[in-house]
Order: sequence, then structure tokens, then C-alpha cells
Amino acid sequence: MGLAGFGIGLVALAFLPYLMPASTAIVLMTVYTVVFCLVLVIQLRRDVAPRDVTGLLIGTVVGTPLGVWVLATLPATVLNRVIGLMLVIVVILEFRGLLPARLDGRGWALGAGALAGVIGGAVGTPGPPVVLYMTSQGWGPRVIKANLQLFFLVNHAVILAGYWWAGLLTRDVVRLSLSFAAPALLGAVAGVALFSRVDPVRFRRIVFALLLVSGLVLLARG
Repeated sequence: MGLAGFGIGLVALAFLPYLMPASTAIVLMTVYTVVFCLVLVIQLRRDVAPRDVTGLLIGTVVGTPLGVWVLATLPATVLNRVIGLMLVIVVILEFRGLLPARLDGRGWALGAGALAGVIGGAVGTPGPPVVLYMTSQGWGPRVIKANLQLFFLVNHAVILAGYWWAGLLTRDVVRLSLSFAAPALLGAVAGVALFSRVDPVRFRRIVFALLLVSGLVLLARG
């Protein structure tokens, strides 16, 4: 999260369900995402461009209810593996130079936001469509990371409010959030320190490498 600005859920949810109920792990990661995004937005506030993410936010508000319906209709394992396969294909296209260098037009932002809402509502991982959209806008690493944090902050704050309303933000989640705060903070600080040493080309490679790992994890765990 500190290095690339995303991936906290995709990485952590591959392991935490072995230590606690999956529902608890999802809420726990949502808490951390909101906190980390708020801190990173403050840190990168000069690079945040709210107008650039307006379409993404509108799209995600529209797409999230559909994602919740999909979650109630299809098995989560099927959705995870479909998303994982899509990520692996996208990364292969990127490494072979077949992805478009730029996607112009408001429709792409709305589409990426809506797809992120669907995926986020269905399996709790809204990041990949938004990351892929932002990497095609010609923005520098700091702008990409800053805009990602603004998007995730709004997206996950709404989700967290829904968890609270549904009674999923329990005392156990709060206890675990405090228990894991020190190692989580240490990892975030290390990532931020590494980010300052990464050039734009290497940053793009790191982002797509993380997407590849995320895709493989989703394919393997279902």
C-alpha cells in the first residue's frame, strides 16, 4: 500500500482467512484501507486532482449495488477466478506492449469506476480497473498514487459505513485493528520510503507486477 497505493486487500486476504473468519478479515482490511488512504491523501495532497477522478467516483456509486447483487447470485470463488484470469491477461498484454498507451474520454472513467464498483461490491477488491485506467492517462507516479488514494478513501469509507450499519464493525474487528497496527504501520512506512526512490518506468513495472501476483493469487485461492 505504501509503495504502489493499492493491493492491501488482494495481498492480505490471501492469508488472513486462515487466521480469522473471512468476513472479519474483509472488514479489518477496509478499516486499514480507510486509515492509510487518509494519511496518504494528506501526504500527497498537492498531487491530488479531484476532477480527474469524478467520473470514476460516479461510476463506482452506480456499479456497487450491481456488485452486491452479483455476490448474492454467483459463488465468490467463481468471481475471484474470473477476475484473476482477467488480471493475468491484462499483465501479459502490458508486458508484450499491446495495451493502449492512453484512454481518452469520460466514458472510460465512468466504465472503470462502474467495473470497480461491481468488483468491489462482489469480492471486495475494486482496485484493478481503476489502476489500469490511471496507468493509461499519462500521469506521473505521484499523481497516480494520490488519485488512487482519493478514490479508495471515498469508496472504502462508504463500504465501511455499510459494514457499521449492518453490524459487521464489531469489537473483535476493532481489537484486531489495534493489535495489528504496529506491523501494518511499519510496512506502510517502508513502502512510502521505497516509493521516493522509484522512477516512473520502474513504478509502472511494479504496479503491473503486483497486478500479476494478485491475479495469480485470485486464480489459486478462488
